[in-house]
Amino acid sequence: MTRFRGCIDIHAGQVKQIVGGTLTQDDTSNDGSDTTTENFVSTKPSSYYADLYKKHGISGCHVIKLGTNQANDDAARAACSAWPHALQVGGGITNANALEWLDTYHAAQVIVTSWLFTNEQFDWSKLKQISNLVGKERLVVDLSCREVKEDGNGTTSWVVAINKWQTLTTNVLSASFLAEVSQYCSEFLIHAADVEGLCRGIDANLVEKLGEWCPAGFEGKIVYAGGAKSVDDLATVSRLSHGKVDLTFGSALDIFGGKLVKFDDVVAWKN
Repeated sequence: MTRFRGCIDIHAGQVKQIVGGTLTQDDTSNDGSDTTTENFVSTKPSSYYADLYKKHGISGCHVIKLGTNQANDDAARAACSAWPHALQVGGGITNANALEWLDTYHAAQVIVTSWLFTNEQFDWSKLKQISNLVGKERLVVDLSCREVKEDGNGTTSWVVAINKWQTLTTNVLSASFLAEVSQYCSEFLIHAADVEGLCRGIDANLVEKLGEWCPAGFEGKIVYAGGAKSVDDLATVSRLSHGKVDLTFGSALDIFGGKLVKFDDVVAWKN
């Protein structure tokens, strides 16, 4: 059955909810003075959310650093300190710092995204290198994507997007691509970047395809994010994916300032 997965998105050192398609390439500032559209900026530290997930037994939560700066690193470390050996950490993860996040800052797993690509093409040598370094079970691969419709026939593809979802790669999600990548990691994280942060509904077609494309043994190891606006979306994702895909809520959730989904309700779904 589809599970609720928690998220802690960090931007300019603060826990935020943003509209995914508005993230900028400039991540050097700590003051958030860019054009990113923010739905919510928390007054609470990242550790508060880690404690909340821990209290309610929400496993497999991810911490995403939206920008490589000291403030984001500090906030991610604080979350991991609040719930050591339990959280997944992503954002700027490479073979040079992955072990530090795992062994020094006590993340349970690292999430690797843009580093896996060379010239907008998936670099299999990098995947194998980091998988061998940290171990398959401690590696999550982020294959977040944007929808692309082919001219003429209207066929829809989901193209992997990197660099804060602003750069389309040459790689398209498919059963064969997911199966091959799954040999080197333990989970997938997939944001539907076009609907991320909009609270206008999930990409149902993508969720259904993810269930269809799910590699053997990866049931419950694909996390979908983007557009969820109702607690009923958990049942919808479970139905569309045949229980193979998990769901995270962001801007719609009351703990992130949302008015559409109560945290108590998604906890009740888990129980």
